Amino acid sequence: MKMSSKVSILAAIKGLNLEEKPLPDIPDFAVATDLVETYTNSLNGNKGTVVSKEELEQLIAESEFPKIYSSSLTFEKFTNCQLPLHPAGFADLDLAIIEGQVASAENAAIWLDESNLDLRAIPFITAHLVIVIRKENIVGNMHEAYERIGMTKSGFGVFIAGPSKTADIEQSLVIGAHGAMSLRVVIL
Repeated sequence: MKMSSKVSILAAIKGLNLEEKPLPDIPDFAVATDLVETYTNSLNGNKGTVVSKEELEQLIAESEFPKIYSSSLTFEKFTNCQLPLHPAGFADLDLAIIEGQVASAENAAIWLDESNLDLRAIPFITAHLVIVIRKENIVGNMHEAYERIGMTKSGFGVFIAGPSKTADIEQSLVIGAHGAMSLRVVIL
């Protein structure tokens, strides 16, 4: 009986007597002392903006956003449409306000998981996005963010660190090509 090449390769690998090597230690990465300032600078570098609760309320009052949806309890009073059954119902969504679970100050990435997303497509289908994050949920770096996320049982999740950007076409930067044209973050 002839052995298949897969079986013979796996048998040869199992026959090797290699000593087990421990995984390397992960260094302790330096974390900024002022997490809000570091986060704000990182978000500005990503073409996003930190705004206060009052600034967001004023922006909504002064701007024309015909269709607004908020899953954030803090800003639910601005919702003027119902959650559709299908994402296509939000194809013309002007402003979405959602809550993030954890933010990394080093790169401004905010973790969103399905527990706060009434519809997974919302952060990508809206024209303008506002993410609300609590100050105590801002951590120094991605290592800390992943550690915090690992404590929860999450299904779908995504990090968002700024408005959608691409420079694929003739190396010209285009904002909003694959998602929101702007990202504002409210730190509570």
